[in-house]
Parts: sequence; structure tokens; C-alpha cells
Amino acid sequence: MGRTLAGIWAHPDDECYAMYGTVARHATAPGFRLVLLHATDGDAGEIAPGVPTTPEELGPWRRAEDAAAWRALGREPDRHEWLGHPDGRLADVAPDVLVGQVADFLRDERPDVVVTFGPDGVTGHPDHVVLGEATAEAFGRVRDEGGPGLRRLLFGAIPSRAYALGQRRRVRAGLEPWDPTRVYHLRGIPDDDIGVTVLNHDHLPRMLAAIKEHRSQRHVMFDPVGTDDAWMTAMARETWVVAWPPRDPGAATLTDVFEGLG
Repeated sequence: MGRTLAGIWAHPDDECYAMYGTVARHATAPGFRLVLLHATDGDAGEIAPGVPTTPEELGPWRRAEDAAAWRALGREPDRHEWLGHPDGRLADVAPDVLVGQVADFLRDERPDVVVTFGPDGVTGHPDHVVLGEATAEAFGRVRDEGGPGLRRLLFGAIPSRAYALGQRRRVRAGLEPWDPTRVYHLRGIPDDDIGVTVLNHDHLPRMLAAIKEHRSQRHVMFDPVGTDDAWMTAMARETWVVAWPPRDPGAATLTDVFEGLG
């Protein structure tokens, strides 16, 4: 049976650690459909040293990087929408407008599973938080209208055990620990809140090739830049909170975003 996966993200590269493994796993499955919506093109981001673009050209450059990354992964989106909102200013977009745009996309596609940011935005980035909230509201609105799809809503998150391990690695490397009270710093959540853990070991070389296409953001996506092995360690698993349907306390952790959907 075909399945549709929708990723709703704020910026190009938000999906790198979140869903590359899942897409690689299902890339050749009969009927698998991948649809993406980005609220901005990341035009206010930094530019890594040596990347031949300018602040004025960064938005189109990052869109091109995103497309190149999906090609490197070996599975391009079947549909990719860009809303074109200003990077860093999603909070200035009228909530009804943003929710309506996401709802229109979900209503049109009727995806089985929707993945996005949770309340912490993983890094506390205001755009992440705002878009995650808008997506959750849009998901509920379209689901309540009835019709097929919209069977599971997942929030990307970092379990506390993995977060603590990452903190120790940073300290050993002489880096400042993440401060979860600061924007752009990673956050962790209780391990028991994780409802889906996807192991990506079989797909890591393709995932590494894909993430490296985001050249303009390499210096902020992985700090320190490190070795290929370090990059692949960071991408070895995807972890999600099941925001919908409600998850029973103590329920077994799923191993695939589509698991149990029949």
C-alpha cells in the first residue's frame, strides 16, 4: 500500500537530521510519496567560509542546495512547496495565514504521516516553534474535517540520553555545552516521550552525501565540522514524539513512522 509522508519545515536543511533516513528507507517502496513544504528559503542565514554566494543571493542558493541534497539522497520530493515568508520573521506572519497555508497543503495532499517541529523547536529557533504550532493546528483542523490521511503527527525531538551524550562529547572537544535556555542551542526531552525511533545505519553514506550538499550552512549544522564518522554518528537515528494520535503511557516505541498504520 502506498504511503505519503509530508515534511513541514521552516528552513532548507531543517529536514536533514529529521527525515533523511526515513526517506532513504522508503525511497523505492511502491506508492511511496514524499511531499515537502518550507515556510522560508533561509535567506537570513549565515554563509560558510568559501561558499561563493552573497546575502542577497542566499535564498535561491539554499533552495538549490536543498534540491541537490535530495538528489544526493537518491529520492527527490514528489512535490515541494516554498511559501516564501521572511526567514527569522515567521512570528510576524498572521497566524491564520500561516495555519491556512499549511492546512491547504495538507488538505490537498492528505498525507498519512506529517513530520514537523515540536514546542521546543529542537533549537528554540522562533521560526521552528511558530511553524510547529501552526502545523499542529492545521493538522487538527484538516483531520477534523474528515477524509483520508492525517493518521499520525510526529514532532522531531532529541531524547535526553542522546542529548547528555552529545554534551559530554562537546565538553571533551573543548566546546561550550549547549544551553537549552538559549536560542540556537539544542534541547533534550525525556526519553519516555519518544514514540518513534528509526535506525538509519543502512543508509548513512547516502545521508552523508545529502547533508554535505548544504554547503552554505555546514558550519552551523555540525559544530565542530568533524569527520565523516562524526557526521554519521549524529545521523544514525531519528527520534520522534507522537503528537497524534494520543500515545498510551508505556506504549512500545515504534521503529518506523508508518508502523501500525495498516
